[in-house]
Amino acid sequence: MHDFNQKIQKVYKNTQRINQQINESPLHQQDLLVQAVEELHVALEELQVAEEELRIQNQTLAETHYLLAQERERYQELFDLAPDGYIVTNTEGKIQTANNAAAEMLNIPKHFLEAKVLVNFIPESERRSFRSLMLRLHECERISEWETRIQRRSGSIIDVSINITTVINEKGEIKGWRWMLRDITERKQTEEKLRAVEVQNLQLEESAKLKSQFMSIISHELRTPLHAILGFASLLQRQVQKQSSSNSPMMIERIINNGKQLLSLIEDMLDVSKLESNRLQLQPQQFNLPELITTTINELRSIAQTKNLTLNLNLELQDNFVVNDSIRVKQILVNLVSNAIKFTDKGSVDINVKELPQNKILICVQDTGIGIAETDLKYIFQAFRQINQTTVRKYNGTGMGLAIVNHLVRLMQGNISVDSKVGEGSTFRVELPKVVVNNKV
Repeated sequence: MHDFNQKIQKVYKNTQRINQQINESPLHQQDLLVQAVEELHVALEELQVAEEELRIQNQTLAETHYLLAQERERYQELFDLAPDGYIVTNTEGKIQTANNAAAEMLNIPKHFLEAKVLVNFIPESERRSFRSLMLRLHECERISEWETRIQRRSGSIIDVSINITTVINEKGEIKGWRWMLRDITERKQTEEKLRAVEVQNLQLEESAKLKSQFMSIISHELRTPLHAILGFASLLQRQVQKQSSSNSPMMIERIINNGKQLLSLIEDMLDVSKLESNRLQLQPQQFNLPELITTTINELRSIAQTKNLTLNLNLELQDNFVVNDSIRVKQILVNLVSNAIKFTDKGSVDINVKELPQNKILICVQDTGIGIAETDLKYIFQAFRQINQTTVRKYNGTGMGLAIVNHLVRLMQGNISVDSKVGEGSTFRVELPKVVVNNKV
């Protein structure tokens, strides 16, 4: 536009100059007229060029205006349809504009929000800290993730997270603030529930520790007098055997047998307590595994014979020696075989021991007993729980045996699995490494 004005001025000056020359030299008017026509022709050509340039500039300007209008419309759409609430206020906190999400969040039509003061939507209990935030805004350009509460027009209160950005004018002065509000009510409720669950878990952990300590103390307190009872009963049995009474030895034997059974239960309780509190440690040493298994099975044969059950042992080992805690290996075997005998009324219990690849040993105990329902398999290794209570109430036991076996197998870095079918029996498989190091669960 400036170039076009310069060219117009140039043509105007040339015209004045020619007119002056004509007035000063009347004798050469014809030559001057020709010269004037020529210069006017040149000036017209320059004007045509300037006109074309002006047209191009006008077209470019129109396109720029169109693009700006489109960009402004696009920004307005993004602003209005944004999922988070956006509010623009002046430096006094008076609302100048707001988007749809903000209006919905505050439960008030968008056009009614203009000229409202934002602090009016803050609950009375929160307003003091909100005003302190407003004062801070004059000293910083941005505040992120500031959490407060907003009271909607309906009276309900929601939790929000606020991000604030300062709006600066061309002179670098603070013009106002842009507020982004995000509803975090569900998140806060979820966090509160998680905190409640964490507190409950801590209480359960504390309860479990107290239970474990109680079991440990009670087990020790019960075991001490019971050892004395068994000791005196054994002395009394030896003395009574020398006398003529026929009933006394049998009665004393029952005292001893029941005392041993009670002592075994107490030992199991103590083991469960130690295992649950990670206080039980293995004492690995080298020993003859076939010898240990054979001796253990022979000790259990009398129990199987009372139920007319066949106890079969099959050993397939190339190397007889392993490194493990022999007492705990025997405990695993006793629990598995005793359980198999307990829940089997007819048929047999088969114990198979063989070597596996990667220096492992497989101990397999299979029975023809009552079996376990598929839905109950996931519960069988829980302490103090005996599945199918109504069906197996006639069987004695506390439900600690398999829990102890499971803990011990894990302590030995082994695996235990079970296959079972109701009415057909169960098969327990225990895989143990041939060399076990001292470890904790």
